[in-house]
Amino acid sequence: MGMLCAVSFNRYGRLYYFHPGDISPKVGDRVLVPTDDGSEVAECVWAPQWVSEDTEGFPRLVALAADKDLERDALIRRRKAEAKVAAKKLIREHDLPMKVVAVDHVPESDGQRTTIYFTAPHRVDFRSLVRDLGATLKCRVELRQLSARDSARVQGGIGSCGRDLCCATFLTDFEPVTIRMAKDQDLPLNPLRISGACGRLMCCLKYEHPLYQKFHAAAPPIGTRVETDHGRGKVVGHSVPKDSVTVRLDVDGSRCSCSRASVCGSRQAYEERY
Repeated sequence: MGMLCAVSFNRYGRLYYFHPGDISPKVGDRVLVPTDDGSEVAECVWAPQWVSEDTEGFPRLVALAADKDLERDALIRRRKAEAKVAAKKLIREHDLPMKVVAVDHVPESDGQRTTIYFTAPHRVDFRSLVRDLGATLKCRVELRQLSARDSARVQGGIGSCGRDLCCATFLTDFEPVTIRMAKDQDLPLNPLRISGACGRLMCCLKYEHPLYQKFHAAAPPIGTRVETDHGRGKVVGHSVPKDSVTVRLDVDGSRCSCSRASVCGSRQAYEERY
């Protein structure tokens, strides 16, 4: 067992989990958290509490944010806003097919660095844009092109399920998602129904796919003759969430729902008998 708390760098943004260490922040407190670019200010959105998992491997909070830390954070946010406005203006002037997604600003010991994340339909020659941005912002500028999925992760949003996007909350790695997963789950192959905010197939198609694979490997295919408690019939449908199959009875043509386990056992007996 151990203690964990959750912080976010942006309001309603992605949650990051840390060991509270020697401090006890409350919800709404600003804390310093370790990052690759040094300590940064984040907001505590989940106060420290005991969890059943081992928390020794989690990074620890540095300290509660002091006034100087809050002033530095406010300066960084202001620089981000200025860089975003300048980038959009210069992109229009250069007539480049780019869309600014996010901006990151890091004060460094040897100067300041601003990273601008963008999306584009293809590779873009932005060398002249970088020079103009560096002259305007008076710092080192980097431009990084994001994929559609990474763009959705950075921007966040609400999915068709009504919840925050998985990629913006808890997903850390993108696993391959194929149209076969939608077919195996009997979902409509309408791109508008099975695509996420990024325009790609929804990541959640992969969550239940192993369950569907296991069911279809053990359940009798549609059209198979089986015996049920109500008599012989033919399998005409599957219900994976209920782990059952629908059988149309030979006696009167009515349909009944039977558990997969009972039908699988009766299928072998039916084949041996008939």
